[in-house]
Amino acid sequence: MSAPHDLEPGLLDTSFDPRATVRAGEINAHTHLYSGLAPLGMPAPPRTPQSFVEILELVWWRLDRALDEDSLRASARLYLAEALLAGTTTVIDHHESPNFIEGSLDVLAEEAQRLGARLLVAYGATERNGGRDEAQRGLDECTRFIRANRFPNVRGLIGLHAAFTVSDQTIREAGEVARALGVGVHVHVAEDRADLDDAQRRGFESPLERLIALGALPAGSLVAHGVWLDEASVRRVDAAGAWLVQNPRSNANNRVGYPRALHASTRVAVGTDGFDANMPLEHAALLAQALEHGDPADAATLDARRTGAWRLAADLLGTRFDARLDEGSAGDVVVGVPGEPPRTVLVEGRVVVRDGRLVHGDLEAIRAHAREQASLLWARMAAL
Repeated sequence: MSAPHDLEPGLLDTSFDPRATVRAGEINAHTHLYSGLAPLGMPAPPRTPQSFVEILELVWWRLDRALDEDSLRASARLYLAEALLAGTTTVIDHHESPNFIEGSLDVLAEEAQRLGARLLVAYGATERNGGRDEAQRGLDECTRFIRANRFPNVRGLIGLHAAFTVSDQTIREAGEVARALGVGVHVHVAEDRADLDDAQRRGFESPLERLIALGALPAGSLVAHGVWLDEASVRRVDAAGAWLVQNPRSNANNRVGYPRALHASTRVAVGTDGFDANMPLEHAALLAQALEHGDPADAATLDARRTGAWRLAADLLGTRFDARLDEGSAGDVVVGVPGEPPRTVLVEGRVVVRDGRLVHGDLEAIRAHAREQASLLWARMAAL
């Protein structure tokens, strides 16, 4: 682990409260920073969605089309600020903003750099608005960012939105570009039955089989959701050297099902899919849903998921975690009472939260700016 940069004596001291612990920073293994403004009064859809695809069409695909640079920046800043204050030091983002593609990943990276968070980014290429040209622009944005990236704690992947929104040609090109750059592909897979049905209409057994057949699942890829994958498919993800990411709150909210087969892989982490980056809440949801669905997931399963997230961060971001977490080896560290907001948070040995406050930002000012941008965003959304 890297040596600390600005630790002063006693920074990791827990004597202020005997309940306090020193623990590794949490990882949010799949989310959408562009959703950061959603809790600030996002308007209801024009009608009640009747399916998962309608949730996308009437809510999230309208939101992402309304994004511009200013609203995206405000959204990312708010989301990352609240993540750090919750003890989440690493965020893995899957981004879409069809009317602001070129340069969008720089905005996300700049906000992570500003606040001191670790970030792994990808633009989710899709054909749902502008066909193959739109998809190419998305792949080009990923490629440009990976090649030009100057941010030490930010890295990039190649992104695909979901297989059912792209052609075979786009999937094949995503795999080719990823292999050429030595990175993985970050993609939604089998989140809902609709993705499975689409793959079968195209002549594939599942969206996962489609990705594999077209060469778009290189080692280091991220497969988000996997709700409708069977155990054999989950084992194929594992064998490919790819990671699965379970998103309990989102899956329950969208009523897409429960990913029972994920236990067949040791390469599984937990994400929030746009929900806030409070990982203890996500972990609690995981255990509650396992109980509800008769899955024997328990504290050991949760420990495996958290360990999986740290392994994933080490694999894709080069992050190292030291179980000792002493002052001589502090990297991504959270100090505080479990169940309460952290007192101190460090990323790569640098203090980013001190005494429960951001070191590199003012939360109230960030929230005020976010509210201003949210109002403008909702007005653009309403016009779509």
